[in-house]
Amino acid sequence: MKNSSESIIAQAQKVISIEQQGLHDLNAHINDDFVEAVRMMFKCQGHIIVVGMGKSGHIGNKISATLASTGTPAFFVHPGEASHGDLGMITRDDVVLAISNSGETEEVLTILPVIKRMGVPLISITSKAESKLAKNSDIHLNVAIKQEACPLGLAPTTSTTVTLVLGDALAVTLLEMRGFTEEDFARSHPAGSLGKRLLLGIRDVMRTGSLMPVVAPGTHFHEALLVMTEKGLGMTAVVDADNHLKGVFTDGDLRRALDKGQDLSELTIDALATENPISIYPDKLAVEATQLMEQHNVHSLLVCDQENRLVGVLNVHDLMRAGVM
Repeated sequence: MKNSSESIIAQAQKVISIEQQGLHDLNAHINDDFVEAVRMMFKCQGHIIVVGMGKSGHIGNKISATLASTGTPAFFVHPGEASHGDLGMITRDDVVLAISNSGETEEVLTILPVIKRMGVPLISITSKAESKLAKNSDIHLNVAIKQEACPLGLAPTTSTTVTLVLGDALAVTLLEMRGFTEEDFARSHPAGSLGKRLLLGIRDVMRTGSLMPVVAPGTHFHEALLVMTEKGLGMTAVVDADNHLKGVFTDGDLRRALDKGQDLSELTIDALATENPISIYPDKLAVEATQLMEQHNVHSLLVCDQENRLVGVLNVHDLMRAGVM
């Protein structure tokens, strides 16, 4: 029965197996042509212009987006629109990456003479090395497959998968050559989780005003303890009348005082606070606060300006809520 569970699972596994074979065969086409294509794209002073029709266009759109997000400036141009003005987007500093499974796509071939006259380097991705597009390219990348996963051999399936993976191979190889980092990725993805994690500033997560646990020098230990308990950060800053940071008193300082058997009933915060505590500037990134906390094994940080005036506080929970940790 074609609609039985066994039949459905078998058909899905057959598709996956055929496409896996296509990817396996792609390895044989990663050769000197691929090396030349990567080097040409790496040296490009403009953009990588990706063109393709139909399903190849959808794959080309994704390839251009992957290139752009991994450090290689790129955008997609629809070949049909290119013939009606969009060719003006292409400059002599660019490299064109044309995708056509047959290598005979009319809309792509139509813009070929203009690209050649401009002297723009052309890399093609086709399954037919003898096609017009392949023969007229500076570099041809072969994505020939044995069969499509579509049983009719009509719907692009294996061929689009193989082309997509080849595009990923180009993008990631270029990423490695450029020394592209997480920070670079975050700058082009500021709204993504990684971008938020890497680009979020301390000003965006620190507590200010009445949320800060603050006491003045000379404050009695018990009063300072009440402030710590109220603000719930396990610490309180000690600041003078001009808000200059003089010290910090933490849960750890309290434990150490108790371990020493000190009589805390008559002590002021000055006798218990740690002088010259670790602090960070508000214009730093939140990830830098995380690194500082880990380095010094602390759970809270004081945020001070250039004049050592307290402007904020933050702890590990603030960073966790912001998705930084």
